[in-house]
Order: sequence, then C-alpha cells, then structure tokens
Amino acid sequence: MDLRGFYTEHYKKLFIIPIILVILALGVLVMNYVQTGDIIDKDVSLKGGITVTVYSTENFDGLEQHLIDTLGVDLNVRELSEFASDVQIGFVVETSEADEEALLLAIEDYIGFELNSDNYSLEIVGSALGESFYQQMLVAIGLAFLFMAIVVLITFRSFIPSFAVVFAAFSDMVITLAILSLMGVNLSTSGIAALLLLIGYSIDTDILLTTKVLKRKEGKAVDRMIGAMKTGLTMTGTTLAALSVAFLVATSLVLKQMFMVIVIGLLVDVIITYAMNAGVLVWYAKKKGGKE
Repeated sequence: MDLRGFYTEHYKKLFIIPIILVILALGVLVMNYVQTGDIIDKDVSLKGGITVTVYSTENFDGLEQHLIDTLGVDLNVRELSEFASDVQIGFVVETSEADEEALLLAIEDYIGFELNSDNYSLEIVGSALGESFYQQMLVAIGLAFLFMAIVVLITFRSFIPSFAVVFAAFSDMVITLAILSLMGVNLSTSGIAALLLLIGYSIDTDILLTTKVLKRKEGKAVDRMIGAMKTGLTMTGTTLAALSVAFLVATSLVLKQMFMVIVIGLLVDVIITYAMNAGVLVWYAKKKGGKE
C-alpha cells in the first residue's frame, strides 16, 4: 500500500499515537511536579545558586563524588573545553545548596592547590532572581501561545484546523519537556529559549500543511497533504542535519542544550504533525465536502 492509500484508509488510527504520547508526557510532568514542585528540574540559572569555574588541566573524574560526600548536597560537575576542540581547560561546579566558602574549600582539598583570581571565577545567582527569570520565561511562552492561537484562528477562520495547529505546538513542547526530564537534563534559560524557537518550528510545518490542504483546491485533500508533507519533511530534515552537527561540535553547554532541545522537539514534531494534524486536516476536508 502506498502512502496515499495508507492515509486514505488509516488516517484516523494514527491519532492514537500522538494522544498516547501526550498523555504519557503529561503523566511524567505531573509526577515530577508532585515529587519536586516543578515539572522539570531547573539549573542554577533558573533556581539560583553558585557556579564555580576552575581553570585546570588536572583530572577531576572523582570530584563530583568527593564534593557530594564532603558537603552532602546535590551538585553537578562538568568539563570545560577549549572552544571548537575537546581540549580540557578546566571544570565547572554548579549547586543551589552548598555554602560558598565550604564549596571552595572542598574543591581545593580535591585539586591540591589554592584557588585565586587567576585560576577560578565565581558566579552567584540569587534564588529570587532565578525564580524571576523562570516566571518571566513562562509568561513569554504563554503569550507566544496566545498570540499564535489568535493569528491562526484569524488566518483559517475555523476552530478545528486552528485548534489542531495550536495543539500540535503544545504537544511538541510537552513531550520534549518529558523526554528531557527522563534524560535527567536540568533546564536552563537557554533551554527555555530553545522551547520558544521550537514553537516557531512547529508552527512552520503545521501552517504549511493546513494552508495546502484547506486553502488550495486542486486535486484531492490526501494528495495535497502528501505534497505538503514532502516539503515539510525536507525543511525539517535539513534543520535536523544542521543542528545535529552543531550539537556534536559545540563546546558551550548553553549551545548544546539549545541544539538538543530543538533536535528532540523537531523529531517529536514529525510524529505529531504527520500522524495527528495531517489526519485531522484530511478528515476535516472530507467532512466539508472536499475531494477524497
């Protein structure tokens, strides 16, 4: 059976896949909220804390466990590499719980030399400031969805296709957050910025699909949908290729998280757009008397 025949016969069955994914994702996020008070773990930039950057080529493989045993707090240690290479130039310690002086003493105890202004830097983000960033980001995402819904509704002047477009963007974000949570990723300000970009990428393919199926009249609805699918998958494929390479070569944690969030979101968007939104549009076009 070709793609056209598959969608003609089974497009309604495809709705099940995205719905199950959204339900599972919401379950993960709700469980996180019940256990921790947040739908996903946040890093220092969003909840406040201390970031210590130490410039050293010494091996620090056991540093994280040493600091946890010494301080008894939750923290994260990651490698700091030279730009555009894998050459280690130091490490970064992030924590929202440890005392500044105790943390520095514990690091000195492990690395065996004194920290000074030449070999380390310290950044402190207050909890109130981090929470303020987080709340502002949530407001930005909420406003993005609100204005997106208004524009889509004005453009298509029909509730069902407009709802499908907005729900697809919502599903992409929710499922992506759930995947990040399961991967143990601590969301940062750069991750939330990437989620805003993801909304734009999601809307791109959904608007293309909706416009071609509902606004154009030549041929049958399924054929128009398949034409839009080919264009949309080409756009998504080129973006995925570029961002995947960027993720592999980037040394900045900020850039890596942005690229990772968008790549995961785009893969989710392929499923949501062409398993759910495409089927909804074909069903709606048939219901309105379009050609099959």
